[in-house]
Amino acid sequence: MTQERIEAYEKTRKALTEAPLLLMPDWNIPFKLYIDACGDGLGSALHQVQIINGKPTEGPVFYISRKIKTTEARYGSSQMECLCLVWALDKLHYNLDGSVSEVITDCNALKSLLNMKAPNRHMLRWQITIQEYRGSMTIFHKAGNIHKNADGLRRWALANTPYNPAYVPLEGEPQIPIWGINITDIGTKFFKKVRESYKQDKNCHILTSLLDKYCKDTSLVNALDEVWRNSYSEGIFHLFDGIVYQRTKHSCVMILCSRLLSNTILHECHDSIYSGHLSEDRALVKVKNCSWWPSWRKQTIEYCHTCDRCQKENRSTGKKSGLMIHIQEPKSPWEVVHMDWVTALRPSGDISYNASLVILDRYSKTTKFLPCHKDDTAMDTAPFLWSRVISHTVLFKNMISDRDIKFTSVLSTNLHRLFGTKLSFFTAYHPQTDRLAEIMIQTLEDIIRRFCAYGLELKGSDGFTHDWCTLIPALELAYKTSVHSSTGQSPAMLEKGWNARLPADTLRKDLI
Repeated sequence: MTQERIEAYEKTRKALTEAPLLLMPDWNIPFKLYIDACGDGLGSALHQVQIINGKPTEGPVFYISRKIKTTEARYGSSQMECLCLVWALDKLHYNLDGSVSEVITDCNALKSLLNMKAPNRHMLRWQITIQEYRGSMTIFHKAGNIHKNADGLRRWALANTPYNPAYVPLEGEPQIPIWGINITDIGTKFFKKVRESYKQDKNCHILTSLLDKYCKDTSLVNALDEVWRNSYSEGIFHLFDGIVYQRTKHSCVMILCSRLLSNTILHECHDSIYSGHLSEDRALVKVKNCSWWPSWRKQTIEYCHTCDRCQKENRSTGKKSGLMIHIQEPKSPWEVVHMDWVTALRPSGDISYNASLVILDRYSKTTKFLPCHKDDTAMDTAPFLWSRVISHTVLFKNMISDRDIKFTSVLSTNLHRLFGTKLSFFTAYHPQTDRLAEIMIQTLEDIIRRFCAYGLELKGSDGFTHDWCTLIPALELAYKTSVHSSTGQSPAMLEKGWNARLPADTLRKDLI
């Protein structure tokens, strides 16, 4: 990070965290209205000179900008500046009305707007519009190279939307937007389709005939299917407004007989925004409380199980398949180690390290974090292990890793054969075999993120930096001297029999 960028960042942070930049308007003091226009947009800044900390200081009161309309893009430069002035006076009328003001522009022709003898139709209309400011408004010219406050606004003008303080409604556009909210697909047409579907279904057609005229024709009753006949004999079917309802002690639900209509209910009880694609149990309760058909429970479960969105987004919570062979626990440090790579890290260090090799001792839980490059080959990894790992530990008896080409290559295999190390590769797409290394990688990413996600440089006790590889030795020491939950001891104590001395230990010198 260069010094120039650090200074720019500090200025930005200071501007965002200190007192507001805008001044409160004082109508007893003259205003200064800066305007500027171009082929892309209009910009205006309203300023005042106020006494701040005992000194007269000019500061902004209000900023406005907007994009040019299609019809306005054909205006000349003078017309564009006049348009900007008229537009700014209209938008800032509540500040400028009755106040003395100075208009500063980089268009010299604008000075004669109020006294123009032969204006065109646009100029004439604008001249009449601003007559109310005659006597209280003075127009001054300022060269474009020093006229920068309004110049920046018109170059990046805000879109003409209701969120823009200078919003101008288009012709025919309603002043108050009307929002339409689609609450449900169930309406009058749905009930009409329910009545029509009864004519196509034998059981519902018979039920409407029996309930409409309170008919007790036993031949019609016997013609019902068993499920419908049993429910009818219990007296729970009722007809209202041409629709059959099933009424029980605690509910009264609609009877459906069409698969299309039942799918509409299922969509409303499971897929809609008010149902949230929740579990089948919740969908069953909602369907039960609003409708009934003979196979409603089976159809609801099938609908939820075959929901495409649920299949894509739901997490698997069942038992994991397959059995894994138990890893024989070591009896001393560095007998069995786990190795894996952390990649996609921010480039760091003098030679832009972007990965780290994680080595974990299964016995003591001691770790080594070694910065490297993600595109390192087996030829790079072999001497790397010899010079930076094995020389500081011992020769491993067993090394557990994934099937990365860096470990499965002929060079790596022969090297470990010379060392007497057994290579144990777990099955592809089964990272749970190397669970210790996976958890260690998560821990490494977390502690790097906590120290590197904020700030741009190392700042004393804060320790915030983007140069993560310079923090690796300290982070490795922090992990080694912390008690591990599975052993109840720190990795350093199990590996060497003593803990490293930390800065905090200096507080105990009087007690030793």
